[in-house]
Amino acid sequence: MGRRATVTGVGMYVPPKILTNKDLEKMVDTSDEWITTRTGIKERRIAADDVPTSELALKAARKALADADLKAEELDLIMVATVTPDMSFPSTACILQEKLGADKAAAFDMEAGCSGFVYAMSVASQFIETGMYDNILIIGAETLSKITDWEDRSTCVLFGDGAGAAVLQPTENGGILATELGADGTGGKSLFMPAGGSLNPADKTTVEEKMHYIKMEGNQVFKFAVKKMGQASLDVIKKAGLNPDDVDLFVPHQANIRIIDAAAKRLNLTKDRVFVNLPKYGNTSAASVPIALAEAKEEGLINNGDIIVLVAFGAGLTWASAIIKWDEGEN
Repeated sequence: MGRRATVTGVGMYVPPKILTNKDLEKMVDTSDEWITTRTGIKERRIAADDVPTSELALKAARKALADADLKAEELDLIMVATVTPDMSFPSTACILQEKLGADKAAAFDMEAGCSGFVYAMSVASQFIETGMYDNILIIGAETLSKITDWEDRSTCVLFGDGAGAAVLQPTENGGILATELGADGTGGKSLFMPAGGSLNPADKTTVEEKMHYIKMEGNQVFKFAVKKMGQASLDVIKKAGLNPDDVDLFVPHQANIRIIDAAAKRLNLTKDRVFVNLPKYGNTSAASVPIALAEAKEEGLINNGDIIVLVAFGAGLTWASAIIKWDEGEN
C-alpha cells in the first residue's frame, strides 16, 4: 500500500460565551422557532473582543498535540485554514508557530472558506505521502463574529467562533484513503466580504457601507451546498474503491441541518452514522469539520478501522471531501 497520512490526534476549543436564539430575538427581527426550523441552530459561541483567531487555534492545537503525544518542536509543518486571520500578514500559522514554540516547522495559511480544513488535510497528506514531512499540524480556526453584521438577520443567526485541530503522521495501515477538491469561482459573489483587500482597501466609505462584513445570497449557497455535499462525498468514496455502505461515520460541515440531511439521504445513511453538533455551535466555517471530528472521537464514536467521511462546502465557491480509515497507530 505504501506510505499514507493518518490522523493521530485531534483537539477542539470554543469560547465560553454562548449566544442563544433567544438572545438574537432581542437584537434583530427573528425568532428561535424560525432559526431552528430553517437552520437547526440553537446557539453559537462568541469570542471576546480582545481574543484573535490565533488564540482559539492555540488551544485546539495544544489538545491535538497532546492527543497525538507529540511535542510542538517536533512539528515539520503548521497549516491554518481560516477566513478570519489575525491580520493580512504574517500568516496566522506563523503567529501560531511562535505561540507553540514550534521553531522547526514551516507555516502557512489556507483560505478556502468553510472547506479550508479539508483542503488543508488534502494538501498535508501529499507532504506525508511523498516523504517530505512526518509531523503536520492542521487547524481550522475562525472568529466569524468579528466579520458578522449583527443587524443583518439573514446572516447573523448562522455563524459562530471556534477552532479544531488535527495532527497528521505517516502510516501503512489505513489513513487518508482519498481526497476530492473542487471550486466554482463563478459563484464567488454568493458568499464574500467585499472590502479589506486590494480591490476595496479599508477607508471611511467601506466602513460606513458595512463592506467589511459577510455578504451572502442564502438561496444560491443552499442550492449549491445541497448538490455538492452529497456528490463530493460519493466521489471520494468511489475514489477509495468503497461504497456508502462501508461508511461508519459521516462528518459533514455544520452549516444547515437541511443540507446535512440531504447529503445523508443521498448516501442512504441512517442518523446514527451522521455526526451533528450544529445546534450547539452554528456555522464555524473552517473550524466546523475539525470541531465535529474531535467531538465525535471524544464521544467514543470513532474506533480504529472505522471508515470516516469528511465533507464541506464554502466560499469560493469551494467543496472538499476526504475518506479516512481510522488508524492512530500506537498513540
